[in-house]
Amino acid sequence: MLLNNTVKKAANTVFKRSVATRPVLKSSIFPKALLVTGGLLGLSLTSYYLLNARSAVHEYVFCPLIRAFTDAEDGHKWGVALMKYGLVPKLFDDQDDAVLATCVFGNRVLSNPVGLAAGLDKDAEAIDALFDFGFGYVEVGSITPEAQPGNPQPRFFRLPKDDAVINRYGFNSTGHWEVATRLRLRLEKLVQRYVASETNAFRENRMLGINLGKNKHGEEVNDYVLGVRRLGQFADVLVINVSSPNTPGLRDLQSESKLTNLLKTVVAERDILKVNRLGQKPPVLVKVAPDLSEVEIASIAQSAKDAKIDGIIISNTTIQRPVDQLRTKDLELVNQMGGLSGKPLKPLSLQALRTLRKYTKESDLTIIGCGGISSGKDAIEFAKAGANFVQLYTSFAYRGPGLVAKIKDEITAELKKEGKTWNEIVGEDDK
Repeated sequence: MLLNNTVKKAANTVFKRSVATRPVLKSSIFPKALLVTGGLLGLSLTSYYLLNARSAVHEYVFCPLIRAFTDAEDGHKWGVALMKYGLVPKLFDDQDDAVLATCVFGNRVLSNPVGLAAGLDKDAEAIDALFDFGFGYVEVGSITPEAQPGNPQPRFFRLPKDDAVINRYGFNSTGHWEVATRLRLRLEKLVQRYVASETNAFRENRMLGINLGKNKHGEEVNDYVLGVRRLGQFADVLVINVSSPNTPGLRDLQSESKLTNLLKTVVAERDILKVNRLGQKPPVLVKVAPDLSEVEIASIAQSAKDAKIDGIIISNTTIQRPVDQLRTKDLELVNQMGGLSGKPLKPLSLQALRTLRKYTKESDLTIIGCGGISSGKDAIEFAKAGANFVQLYTSFAYRGPGLVAKIKDEITAELKKEGKTWNEIVGEDDK
């Protein structure tokens, strides 16, 4: 009996030691490892979501937060700074569908027809971040020969009920030399990384445009010539901006005699340049206003043909105020001096494009539609009216980086539904 009790005590001791060691080992290490793995996986998924330009959080959380805590100009500065320092998402699946390809400037191809208009990245600080959002074409500027501060603040106003803005920046610019230095350093860095590229986008079948302006008290021809001479070597496309409403006398350059002389002089300077640093001849475009009569648009088309430029961007901001179409009823805000852009501009810019098409459809001019475009449907409407590609600005500022992919997806879906390519629908309204 005593022996049996001794055996039982020994057995119980062994069992208790066993229970005290093996199960504790399993319960303390395995769950911790599982927790760490789950945490890392969750962090990775969250990072992927936040760093993907397609994520809705950018449109519905981050962009509204910036608008809530900044005025229009500070919000603009914050946006450019975040892009400049790489603190923004990118489009991970940035492979354009073949139906989006568009022929431009005779023998060049853009992988997609969605471009960024000038005015957002005025001093060429955020080029690569912008291409990472999926744009087929990015235009920087306007850039003036000498640095100038532009008009006094406040000079940029949001009309959020209308997805619109009014600006009277007045060509605020750091000037040719600072921008040229930035572009040269970027080019040298990317040439070393990519070895060879046909465009300054350093992405296949995409292009970088440089928009040239004149100083407030500058010379109306020579300022643009200097732009070609100093910045043309870094440009895939050169844009002559004669349509901003915020520089005194600038829009007068849209008259046929002045415009023809200006464009011929610019083309002659481009021909002296011959090619940019990547060996390509940069096309010359002119950007015009939507606030023109049919006679004025016809004369601009004739100037473009006579000067043998390569294309026309139509249009810039408008000085009109379609009050009956605006949801914003604050007349003090609506009547701020400057150019109106965003959704209310679309009817004006689309009508100007249709008018221009009447006088250019038999020519080789590339036509770029700009003004109020915020969806794939809008882009297709501009294409059918005659635009070889389109440009965004205000809608992109309101809705954030995901808009580019969304518009491309909408265009792709509609084109496949119609069984057509982008090139096949350009000018379809004429047929």
